[in-house]
Amino acid sequence: LYGPGHPYSLPLTGTGTEEAVSRMTRADLVGYHATWFRPNNATLLVVGDTTLAELKPALERAFGAWKPGEPPRHDVAQVDQPAGTTIYLIDRPGALQSDIVGAQLAPPRNSPDAVALNLLNDVFGGTFSSRLNMDLREDKHWSYGVGTSLVAARGQRILVSDSPVQTDKTADALRALAREYAALGSSRPVTPRELQDAQANETLGLPGSFETVGQLSNAYATILQYGLSEDYYNTYTAKVLALTPAELNALAARVVLPRQPVWIVVGDMSRIEAPIRALNLGTVRRIDVEGKPLE
Repeated sequence: LYGPGHPYSLPLTGTGTEEAVSRMTRADLVGYHATWFRPNNATLLVVGDTTLAELKPALERAFGAWKPGEPPRHDVAQVDQPAGTTIYLIDRPGALQSDIVGAQLAPPRNSPDAVALNLLNDVFGGTFSSRLNMDLREDKHWSYGVGTSLVAARGQRILVSDSPVQTDKTADALRALAREYAALGSSRPVTPRELQDAQANETLGLPGSFETVGQLSNAYATILQYGLSEDYYNTYTAKVLALTPAELNALAARVVLPRQPVWIVVGDMSRIEAPIRALNLGTVRRIDVEGKPLE
């Protein structure tokens, strides 16, 4: 999605690649620490029964000798969703299931559309009663569970769907998923009931999210990390409840509908490749587990 050279064009696991890890030396780790572990590149959060007057002497003792540096700045450039539909295939001989992943670019966490996107995600695949899960699990019984999520990032995020399905229904499931993506906000717009359920999902659990000091520190860390407004959580419920189906459908038209996601299918290609190619959904390419082309 992001293309080579982009700071986000790395495995989401954070584990890197086999090639990169095998080349890593102790000097690399020392250099990384010296470059990035600097007080002017860090934020300290303290939540508890204390005061700044009590904390400052302890902080001076612990961190007073920590010298600032000049960490480089990453250019997190905005990129465009790849044109056309591409389906990448990864072979896992003998796999009992296939895993279908769909990935699209989405606005950043601090975007004006972010709250509405949370609700759109709930409707589409972010909850048990979402469209994708009800279709592939509850109606068709092809999967134990299908879901979507928004990958956290300061720049453009990824709206990703994950659909483990039985092998003999892989192509049918991929076709069903593509139809659901195409219908969201268009031929099957978000309904008032779907919006109401998503609003309840986003707001009713909020009071329980700020009960402990750990939860409070995580909330403040989120605000700082993603550049959210200081009143983000205080105004979140009002923003959620003010949304309308028309606004979610308009967002779907801008974010989801313009282009199909990039698809990745992992499974036993001896059983699923031909049916997938027969769908004619787009360009089909074989890759290895590192994402390198095989053809």
